[in-house]
Amino acid sequence: MSTTDWHLHYEAGKVAYDEKNYDAALEHLEKVVKVRSNFADVYNLLGVIYYDDGRHKEAIDSLEKAIEINPRYIEAYLNLSVVFNEIGEFEKGHDIYCKAKAAEGDNIAVKTGKAEERDYLDTNVKATLANMHADLGNIYKDLALYSEASQEFQKALTMCPEFVDIKTNLAAVYRDMKDFSKALKELEEACSLNPKFIPARIQLGLTFYAMGEKDKAREEWLKVLDISPDDKLAKMYMNLVKDA
Repeated sequence: MSTTDWHLHYEAGKVAYDEKNYDAALEHLEKVVKVRSNFADVYNLLGVIYYDDGRHKEAIDSLEKAIEINPRYIEAYLNLSVVFNEIGEFEKGHDIYCKAKAAEGDNIAVKTGKAEERDYLDTNVKATLANMHADLGNIYKDLALYSEASQEFQKALTMCPEFVDIKTNLAAVYRDMKDFSKALKELEEACSLNPKFIPARIQLGLTFYAMGEKDKAREEWLKVLDISPDDKLAKMYMNLVKDA
């Protein structure tokens, strides 16, 4: 393969990846690494593609290669942590997460030397991991795999317990599992953290309604209408309890 050829495959592979066309991206990027073994970003992208395809061993190998090439490649660390967590290697996943934090600290120390920036980046790493787990949880939820979904949302909240949207999603899963006490706990905490977060109050009303507590459901939806008088969901759900 000539220099021009691998370059074309490199560009085409990245475009295909951005467009979520992983089959095409894989075909192009695998050709690149056959002749160019020093592109950390290519190995990182391959790792994500392999992970998406359930090829966990190849994903781990590719992501570790990316980190070997660039020991400060934060995204590759985070992706590798997710893969280890997915296959149940939680200790390895945690170790990788710690290395990601260390890499973030090294990066910012080199750039600024400001210790306070490390705290910000540590928070940023946690938020990235939390959102990754939440995305996977939403996929499981859509597939009605509620136990798996709840586990992913719990992992996300371990990283960022203040994320009220994830608490709300976890509560909805608990409700679908008929575990109303856990659903109420998450929703009440979400409403306490952010009293004006409408999705949590909508879901709290739905949970009360599913429990047969129509008056309490009505109270929550009225609170939503106090915050946002034109909220369509709250208006629609009020029809369920208009006689309560």
